[in-house]
Amino acid sequence: MANFINLLTFSRIFLAAVIFLLLMSSDSYAMALILFFVAGITDYFDGYLARKHNAVSKLGEILDPIADKILILFLLFALAINLSSYSIGFIGALIITREIWVGALRDMNARDGRSDATKVTFLAKIKTTIQLFTISIYLLGLAINNMLIIVMGDIFLFISLFITLYTGFLYTLSSFKPR
Repeated sequence: MANFINLLTFSRIFLAAVIFLLLMSSDSYAMALILFFVAGITDYFDGYLARKHNAVSKLGEILDPIADKILILFLLFALAINLSSYSIGFIGALIITREIWVGALRDMNARDGRSDATKVTFLAKIKTTIQLFTISIYLLGLAINNMLIIVMGDIFLFISLFITLYTGFLYTLSSFKPR
């Protein structure tokens, strides 16, 4: 079962690249939206099945959040290119910077025996959910050719950025707090 669950996680990484390529053609926007939905389902089921069948693996614990980040970043950069949006590209760069920073904090805390300082928080899970929701808004706007929905995506992208930076700030405070 663990192999199947890890395969679901790997499929999200593969789908990220496929969706990126689909967004390069306006004829493929609807398919990109459908595959993004499929990727979201794999995100739900890999965690659900791992817990239900007690098949949580070290690889899965490491790979699942990485797959989420890969999916989000591929899509933000594809949207930046597709919509010729410097703001989406810049926000995507800020998000990846935060992810690298938090990854470095996790590594540092693990070496110091303080892994709890950067344990995934509920707010960090909300952050990922809002990022995925934001991307789905953009994809829906493209699929039905509605610029008002794209503007709503822009608004949610700024909300997503705020929560992303805020959670990074909280992890930073927790990491450097005296013992």
